[in-house]
Amino acid sequence: MKSKIAAVMLLGAALVSAASDAERRLQSAANAFKEVMAIPDKSIPQDLLNKAECIVIVPDLKKGAFIIGGKYGKGFVSCRKKGAGWSAPGAVRVEGGSVGFQIGASEMDVFMLIMNERGVDRLLSTKFTLGADATVAAGPVGRNAQAETDARMTAEILTWSKSRGLFAGVALTGATLREDEDWNIDLYGKPLKNRDIVTGNTAAPKAAAALLGELDRYSSRK
Repeated sequence: MKSKIAAVMLLGAALVSAASDAERRLQSAANAFKEVMAIPDKSIPQDLLNKAECIVIVPDLKKGAFIIGGKYGKGFVSCRKKGAGWSAPGAVRVEGGSVGFQIGASEMDVFMLIMNERGVDRLLSTKFTLGADATVAAGPVGRNAQAETDARMTAEILTWSKSRGLFAGVALTGATLREDEDWNIDLYGKPLKNRDIVTGNTAAPKAAAALLGELDRYSSRK
């Protein structure tokens, strides 16, 4: 009997921890985006950010899974709402793939801009693979990187990473993205699909205020 009670208590503690993890990760995503956009002349190009349909931010993506292929990152996706800023965030998991020259980093923040409706449709499917189900390219760096920007406009998704103070475009070819149902339940109190969250009228949780505030601060459509 005591063992059963202990097991229930441990399960309850794990569920509480999961919820707080999701909320803490939302703050980490806000901090990561703010830090990158504050880098003088080395941030995500403003014109790309203004044109993007959605953004994915995965803070503190871990190194280990590059070697063993396990789950290695959790983050969030937010998409444009017509005339109403950015949507409530949906939770995502990133698995597998590689990030080229930064493979030696212990952890990094990853950013993805989804540039067109086809990319959005891929992103909001249950699971998709970068480079196979959607075209992906390393994003250019700098607020005025117009030449590089033009060369990459055929890609559906542009990706960057920040590690050890270095911010650069990387191609996450082979990585898979899928929605994280558990974290969506933790944040919204019920099962929700990312497509319903970002395209509907779902109210954002309080924990998302900082992230949405930073997105509104640094990106707009003219």
